[in-house]
Amino acid sequence: MATTPIPVSAANTPFHTRLKLLSPPLSSRYPLFIVNCSRPLNINGISDTKSSKLIQNGGQLKNAISGIADQQVDELVKATQRVELAKLELAEAQKQEIEARKTMEYINRLEIRASETVDADNGRKTTYKNKEKIESIKAALISAIVGTLASLPISVTHMTNAYELTVSTAITISACALYGATFRYAVRRDLDDYHLKIGTSAAFGIVKGLATLDGGAYLEKDALNGAICVSENVLIFVIAAAGLDICYKMGILTPYPIERSVSRTKM
Repeated sequence: MATTPIPVSAANTPFHTRLKLLSPPLSSRYPLFIVNCSRPLNINGISDTKSSKLIQNGGQLKNAISGIADQQVDELVKATQRVELAKLELAEAQKQEIEARKTMEYINRLEIRASETVDADNGRKTTYKNKEKIESIKAALISAIVGTLASLPISVTHMTNAYELTVSTAITISACALYGATFRYAVRRDLDDYHLKIGTSAAFGIVKGLATLDGGAYLEKDALNGAICVSENVLIFVIAAAGLDICYKMGILTPYPIERSVSRTKM
């Protein structure tokens, strides 16, 4: 005889009685029980639905926290990158500032060196000009002394009183001084060029001799005296030139220019 399973009320009975007796497929002696899961299982008063919701909410919260953390990490990485970039820009700016400072210092040194060079050149030029002036004055004095001494016998012969002698001597001193300075710049370092020396002496002597004469009427009356007057003046400047030449050879005077390098630079 088959046994009909008797339903057990799951609503009003405990969990361990929610079983139904079933007949086994092979033997009816040993009844089997099945669990009626028509209602959620309660564990400690919490249903499975609430538990799954709590677990789901916990997962969502974990994901939200993880997303926030990832976002903050990304922002921190970006901020770190910006800081590193700012450091690189600052280092580059400092490097450029140092280079600019070095450049300015180098320019200042160059300007100072150029200023010192210009001052040194100006000083050398000034010294050179002063030396040239001194040598020209020396040449004028020597020429004036030698020429005046050479002209005294001639002046004494022609002059009748002290006034004429004084005037003639003063003219001779001025002319010979001018001749000495001109001779130095005309001859330069060509001390062996006798044609140049005689030419300068003849030019000054002829000009001074003609100026001494009283004009064409005097020449018509006594041409011989005019020729003698011109010759005497030429002789005075020849003697002055000889005195200057001796001073050059003795080292008392220095030919123009004093420094050959300076003359070559100017040329």
